[in-house]
Amino acid sequence: MHCRLAAGKFEPGKLGFMEMEKGPLSELLVERFETMPPQLQVAARFVLDHPQDVALMSMREQASQAGVSHSTMMRLARWLGLDGYEDMRSLYAQALRERGAGEGLRPGLLPQQDPDYPAAGVVADTLAAQIASLGEYGSAIQFLAAAKLVAESKTIFGLGFGASQAVASHFVQVVSPLLGGERKAMLVADSGRSGAEMLLGAKAGDVVLVVGATPYERATIDFARQAAGLGAAVLAITDSSVSPLARMARETIVVTSKSGAFFPSMVPAFAAVEILVALTALLSDVDVEEKLKQSQEQLAAFGVYWKADR
Repeated sequence: MHCRLAAGKFEPGKLGFMEMEKGPLSELLVERFETMPPQLQVAARFVLDHPQDVALMSMREQASQAGVSHSTMMRLARWLGLDGYEDMRSLYAQALRERGAGEGLRPGLLPQQDPDYPAAGVVADTLAAQIASLGEYGSAIQFLAAAKLVAESKTIFGLGFGASQAVASHFVQVVSPLLGGERKAMLVADSGRSGAEMLLGAKAGDVVLVVGATPYERATIDFARQAAGLGAAVLAITDSSVSPLARMARETIVVTSKSGAFFPSMVPAFAAVEILVALTALLSDVDVEEKLKQSQEQLAAFGVYWKADR
């Protein structure tokens, strides 16, 4: 194998744990993504989002999964300075071997189902693997940087429409007890004029947590761009490091939305929110338990909570 990349950058034998989580060529792909022709961008996104599949599937299988021709996959390898796509597969396969992972550990891969294996268990195992992957080193670094951003913010906005709105709403609810003084969290729930007007108050020092996965809601992208233009820091929970939200974000947490079923899964995004808020709490100077206790006592006094008849 001959590689014309920068000397030492992808030296065989030095592909470690962190690199395989992202894929050994991820940084280069992200760096060159904007300058790629559209079809190469489609192929590059597949490689970024499915590093283990690059190691384990044939080039033609990968092209079929990505929705491009096999010649596009070959052109992508050459665009990155490799002699051919097999060179790319070799890099990813070596990284996978060094990590000690196998095909059975691929996130999103459903086990071979036999007639006695309940479908519920298959789906549950898939979701559990997706959530567990959020604790890997690369994801942990993303979460720590994001938590620091939230902890230092003045006003926090939760932004997401369609299925993502529930995730944004959950974020606003669970992060609110961490905010003391004049700090506050607000949900942008309307994709129309009132939502846009709410974000007009965003400014430097504020954070807009935006949630979105393909197919991306136009309003989500437009509103996030508006907030960034006003100086607020965009924090994205999205499905790719080159999604339109990630490309305008200060920090990005990448989660999968593949459920193995016919619908996209929001479970990893919900889990990401709870991990993010848990880490933010560690950086907070607010007594969260005491604040929650006071809040619940006040709500109980107003009769918000149900009580059994005596």
